[in-house]
Amino acid sequence: MPLRPKASDVPAIRGALKFYRISAYVTGTLLLLLVLEMLFKYSPIHREIELGGPNGLIALVPDGTVRAVNLSTGILIAHGWLYVVYLFCDFRLWSLMRWPFSRFIQIALGGVVPFLSFIVEHFITRRVHHERAELEQPAPTTVTTPEATNR
Repeated sequence: MPLRPKASDVPAIRGALKFYRISAYVTGTLLLLLVLEMLFKYSPIHREIELGGPNGLIALVPDGTVRAVNLSTGILIAHGWLYVVYLFCDFRLWSLMRWPFSRFIQIALGGVVPFLSFIVEHFITRRVHHERAELEQPAPTTVTTPEATNR
């Protein structure tokens, strides 16, 4: 029989789900920005994103000529660290829901495959709401009447 979440964990599950959803959207957005940055840098145009330089607030400059803040590197670092936060959120939700390890891996892949974090977030949220609703339903009680016991 698969494990089910504990009834005492319902408040913690709500908070963990909210934190997971926020981290999924942030990580997914930064991953899309990272893919865009990689396309600029490693395509034939060889550009980096510069923030606050002489070319304007945000500018595409030739690779290696950034004079202000290198936004390309910033996106890379931010996604890396926020993916760690995403994994923490994944682990917290996974452990509270008492799911199999394969589900943890599926959620973790959401932060490394473009667009997948948005899709995984949708299905995980739906599953958590469904399982939490089952958990919050009162258990059916059996009523024994004297007539039923005399048969």
